[in-house]
Amino acid sequence: MRSLFFTYLVPALFVWLWSTGFIGAKYGLPYAEPFTLLLIRMLLTLALLAGLAWVMKTRWPGWRSAGHLAVTGLLVHGCYLGGVYYAIQGGMPSGIVSLIVGLQPLVTAAAAVVILKEGVSGRQWLGLGLGLIGVTLVLLEKFAGDRVGSAGFPLWTLVWAGFSLTGISLGTVYQKRHGTQADLVAGTLIQYSAAAAFFALGAFTLETREVTWSLQLQLSMAWLILGVSIGAILLLMWLIRQGAASQVASLFYLVPPVTALEAFWLFDERLGVLAMTGGAISIAGVALVVTRTATKRT
Repeated sequence: MRSLFFTYLVPALFVWLWSTGFIGAKYGLPYAEPFTLLLIRMLLTLALLAGLAWVMKTRWPGWRSAGHLAVTGLLVHGCYLGGVYYAIQGGMPSGIVSLIVGLQPLVTAAAAVVILKEGVSGRQWLGLGLGLIGVTLVLLEKFAGDRVGSAGFPLWTLVWAGFSLTGISLGTVYQKRHGTQADLVAGTLIQYSAAAAFFALGAFTLETREVTWSLQLQLSMAWLILGVSIGAILLLMWLIRQGAASQVASLFYLVPPVTALEAFWLFDERLGVLAMTGGAISIAGVALVVTRTATKRT
């Protein structure tokens, strides 16, 4: 029973927590601009993590390791979240944003070939191809017409979704190349600090920084901080240290469909047959790459 809990239920909990990040963003964005909302979220999260670090007497890494952590945080959290939030604010459905950034394992595998000179198996190439085909089908529904129930959204939001996907993919490769064994809390705090600096730059150069402190914003902010920024991230790091990274990876491709179901239930976001078919094909492609990697690590 204990093995079942740690092997499946805890990783599944992480996947669910991660998927709610897209939902929480949609709830909060009507009341604050993307970088402004993210800056507030990160500052409050950092305050909580600083208190946790003080209580736990956290051991801090050296300057070199801290620098690598900062770069990783800028890419994995700063670029990733910034792109996601701007795409959602622009009208891209949460389920489609999740699907596009969910291609991260595919893009990371391709980037690893170029940057880390890693080999790619036939199974991985098949996964890469299916992922691209699936996303193409999803986007084709946009060009079929912005009818009721369509996945229509402004084309410029694709730039932000692509920015997010590129950031988290490059950040993953960078972390793999310059990984550090820093303390869990210290490493997360340094990464979030770098992301906060990026959000501050964006908020003070691109936005008005006006915030409407509605109850909906306060509740979404509380969940994004406690459930996602702290809960999901620390849970992921803990699972990796417990040797369960492969299980997390094998379940990670469930984030897009879980997000789509949540968005349908909460926001009535509907995808047509073409988009749902494309999403299923993309998920299958990611699964081919991720499960292959998980098997290799086992």
